[in-house]
Amino acid sequence: MYYRNDDVRLEEMPKPEIGPGEILVKVHACGICGSDVLEWYRVKTAPRVLGHEIGAEIVELGEGVDGYSPGDRVFVSHHVPCNTCRYCLKGHHTACETLHSTNFYPGGLSEFVRVPGINIDRGTFRIPDELRYDEAVMFEPLACVVRGQRILGIKPGDSVLVLGSGVAGILHIQMARNAGAGNIIATDINDYRIGAAKRFGADYALSALGDVPEEVREKNGGMLADHVVLCTGAKKAIGQALNSVERGGTIMFFAVPPPGEDVPVPMGRFWRDEISLRTSYAASPGDILRAVELVKSGRVNVRDMITHSFPISRVQEAFLMVASAGESLKVLVNPI
Repeated sequence: MYYRNDDVRLEEMPKPEIGPGEILVKVHACGICGSDVLEWYRVKTAPRVLGHEIGAEIVELGEGVDGYSPGDRVFVSHHVPCNTCRYCLKGHHTACETLHSTNFYPGGLSEFVRVPGINIDRGTFRIPDELRYDEAVMFEPLACVVRGQRILGIKPGDSVLVLGSGVAGILHIQMARNAGAGNIIATDINDYRIGAAKRFGADYALSALGDVPEEVREKNGGMLADHVVLCTGAKKAIGQALNSVERGGTIMFFAVPPPGEDVPVPMGRFWRDEISLRTSYAASPGDILRAVELVKSGRVNVRDMITHSFPISRVQEAFLMVASAGESLKVLVNPI
């Protein structure tokens, strides 16, 4: 039960009861997302059970549920779209009101989770036999990156700058490489993550404490980056992004600053140089299907991104590790 980053308590609650059209899953692994430790985002709804990246096993089927059996290994998406509203029909599934109001109960950081019918219909995916529960945890964060990369539209040979080399940044590096990007440059303030960016495919990994635009020019043949991906909401990183994009380039706001922090944008230069600003939030069922195939095929290496796994009795330690952003990438909790 999350109260704040340094107050995550192990509490007992009744095992969820399922009704017709629902399933009950046993959670084998749950990831802690970077958004789970954004206190400005999470404390306002606390106390609550967090966790939305799960690898689970079906243990009970409600009346009328077809196509699944107890023992099936599944990934379950917490938010799902309606697929029929004007936003979904235009491809903006993550702007759908249904997506913002659906969820499973009580949250992935628990032994058992009740999955509503709508989440079964468009948010439950079988885990391929060759993959482990902990790898399935990565389907959701990778799906978010799949969506962002599609919006970004990297073409073969394009240069890419990734600001922030945590889990999202490392996934963006791998996906940019899959898209045929030419020069991939990554930054972070953390030496461990700078090294990780290099290991997972960045051509250059730089300290974010330096003169990033100038270093990008130096590493990129005198040019700025065709695409800049912001995987941190730090104001300094946003400034670096605005000053590191080449003419005709694109900046992707994959992460954003806290509410109330305005960002000045040099619109005159952006207008003259045809620079685009794009955003990407969450993932759709199609993005998750693509993520499953990318992991299954080995085109995206998620297994080596999992650096720590804790029993649920040490969940507080896990949250503090993610919040500190030290020598870790993906941190998991095993509720059973």
